[in-house]
Formats: sequence, C-alpha cells, structure tokens
Amino acid sequence: MARTIPLGRLTDGGEEASVPDVATLVHHDDAGRRERAVLYLSGFVDYFFQAHHAQSWIDAGYDFYALDMRRAGRSTNGHPRPDDVRDLRVHDEEIQAALDLIRAAGARQVVLLGHSTGGLQAVLWASDHPGTVDVVVLNSPWLDLNRSWLERTVGTALLDRLGAWLPSLPVGKLGDAYGRHLHADSGGEWTYDLTLKPLAGFPVRAGFIRAVRRAQAEIARGLDIQEPVLLCCSTRSGHPRYPGPAEVSTTDVVLSVEQMLHRAPLLGPDVTIMQVPGGVHDLALSAGASREYYTRGAVEWAGLRLDEQAARRAAGQPA
Repeated sequence: MARTIPLGRLTDGGEEASVPDVATLVHHDDAGRRERAVLYLSGFVDYFFQAHHAQSWIDAGYDFYALDMRRAGRSTNGHPRPDDVRDLRVHDEEIQAALDLIRAAGARQVVLLGHSTGGLQAVLWASDHPGTVDVVVLNSPWLDLNRSWLERTVGTALLDRLGAWLPSLPVGKLGDAYGRHLHADSGGEWTYDLTLKPLAGFPVRAGFIRAVRRAQAEIARGLDIQEPVLLCCSTRSGHPRYPGPAEVSTTDVVLSVEQMLHRAPLLGPDVTIMQVPGGVHDLALSAGASREYYTRGAVEWAGLRLDEQAARRAAGQPA
C-alpha cells in the first residue's frame, strides 16, 4: 500500500520547481498495526522493492514502512532531474510527515533504517531530532567519499564552489557493474523497475554532491546521536570503478568499508558495528547466507535494544 505525501515546493536556482514535489510512504501490511515499526530510507538512485527484507521485520512483530523521498524512486513525479536536491535537510519535511503517520497508526517504538545515502540522511535526522526515533540501523551508510585523498580534499573544495554556482551541472555517474550484478535481466537475482533504479543510475549533479560532502563534513566533526546505532557493512571493499566478478558479488564495490568503520565512533556514544561476510553494498541484496546473517542480526539487535528501552520506561527510568 502506497500513500502520496504532498510537499512544499522547492526553488531551484531562484525559480520554483516545474513540478510539485511529493514523497511516497509504502506500507508493507499484513495483519494490522503493531506497537513497533520500521521506517526505511532508500539510497541514491534507489527505491524500496526489497519486500523479503520487509517481511523479516513483519515476522518479528513490526510494521514496515519505506519512504521514497522527494525526487527519488516512486516520488520522482515527472521531475526532469531525479535525485536533484541541494540540501539533504529538505528531506526533513517528508521524514517528519512519515513519522507522524506511523505514530498516528499506533507505533510506540520506531526503528529508523537507512541504506547508503539514506543512511547519511538517517544520521542527520537522528542527530538533529533526538527522541523522534528509538534506534537507528544503518545498511552501508555513505559517511565519506570513496575516492582518493586529492578528490576528497581539493576536489571537494572545487565542487563546493561549483555546486553553488551551477548546481544542476552533471559531474559524474555511477558505474553499471553493481546494477548488472543485481538485476535479473543481466543474470542477477533481483527484479526491479529499471526506470526508477537504472543500472547506470542518474547523473550526479554538483549541487547534490555539494550537499552530501557538507553533511559528511558534519560527521567528521562529530555528531551526538543519543539513540543506539547499529552500523552494518560488508567485511571488505571492492574496486569502486572496475570491480571483478568476485568483488561485485561478495564485497561493497560502491562505498568504502574502511571509511564507515573509521567514522562509526563519530556518530554518537552508543554505536555497535556488525560486519557481514560476503555482503554487497545493499546488504539486503547479498547472496543468501550473507543476506540472512545481516537480516537476522539487525532484527535481533533492534529487538534487544527496544526491549531494554521499554524495560527502563516501565521502571520509571530514562529510556
């Protein structure tokens, strides 16, 4: 079940956007409303189609919701430049709206689950809005730029200026090796809509990468997420531009595992790390054993931490 959430219009370059912005809240429903819920945030050039992952949370007693944020996935809404935003915090509007709907449906405890750019978005939200979710689960979060030292320093400074002057200018594009590994049409295990998640993605625009790098700089300075955080990632990084067949099927060929591990302690005082042997970038789309390892670990960790919070509340202690 999908619900469209109307959003306020953004201005692009001083002019109002040509089409209205919306978000889409997908509810993977089964028996009804539960007191625990998951809100999933997708990554760049992505939308939520991993129904098997949603079912694992549902089987454990959660309602499962996925949010396609403005200009992404089901929420592209005819926008000529998908995924083109110039400040990641514009997504606060739809995250708040989604949480309001989830709480109104009866959820008393909420897991915020973010993948890749959605993981970056999740840590910004949790840091800015303490107490609005109960635990945070990160699936290969984009905490730093997986490029050379020169590109992360001098290149970032140049892109910061370029992103302010020419925000819609394409400055890069994803490779298609990872997408081809995933999709059934090219021998992969998964079937999904290639108009919403193309194999080679959409152009990476200067304004968007400027917003990402500014958010990542905040992480480098340290966040203060008070809720428990579980950071999940593969055990190994693969080559981000020219991965071999073994790498693309058993490692993260999009982001750097080492960068995630390095920045994990900067998120807050209560961060647990879970590495998944054989995991790919979206751990929920890994091969069977790795996928099960990730899913079981994330669901069990969230349940234990939510139980602890509930017990403290019942005893009249701060959660």
